[in-house]
Amino acid sequence: MSASILVARNLSKVVDSAEGELSILADLSLELEKGDSLAIVGASGSGKSTLLGLLAGLDLPTTGEVILAGHALSNLDEDQRAQVRAEHVGFVFQSFQLLDSLNALENVMLPLELEGHGDARQQAQRLLQRVGLGTRLSHYPRQLSGGEQQRVAVARAFAANPDILFADEPTGNLDSQTGAHITELLFELNREHGTTLVLVTHDERLARRCRRQLHLEGGRQLDDGQAS
Repeated sequence: MSASILVARNLSKVVDSAEGELSILADLSLELEKGDSLAIVGASGSGKSTLLGLLAGLDLPTTGEVILAGHALSNLDEDQRAQVRAEHVGFVFQSFQLLDSLNALENVMLPLELEGHGDARQQAQRLLQRVGLGTRLSHYPRQLSGGEQQRVAVARAFAANPDILFADEPTGNLDSQTGAHITELLFELNREHGTTLVLVTHDERLARRCRRQLHLEGGRQLDDGQAS
């Protein structure tokens, strides 16, 4: 069996509130292999986005540990965690988070250029063609539909060939047909690149496509099993 790409052990997250300490997550554990796919599902306020942030090293747990691509994140400072993300992680967000001042090609080129890839333009062109936007390279986000913007975001996320992709409601701002196209694209690229997918979603169709689902309720893990 291949080495695990992501391990979480006994995670909890507690924050201070006006009423005292508030437990957002409690005693959560999971383990993913390279190429796995996991949907994190649950009602609003169940802790889904908090868990995603902990798994990606954007925040640190109150107790427990996350090991991402062999790195124990709690042992690293903020800059070191950012470097781990740059080397191993891609992100897709509900709100796309494209840079308005850059066109589609430049948005996808940016992470490649930051990593010093000499063929950033050629790689970005190939990815945009792969997601069906080969004729929209010079268009700015404001000139693209929501589905097209999300396809740019997916191409950008896969640009550095990440080991793991975190997606927070990637179809949340899209109509059902466009969302289905984005879902298909994510899993096609998952198969082609061997990228592990970790998705926060309310979309039942998207969740069912994942090999595993983790259900959260009140910050607690109800189950983590294989999809039927």
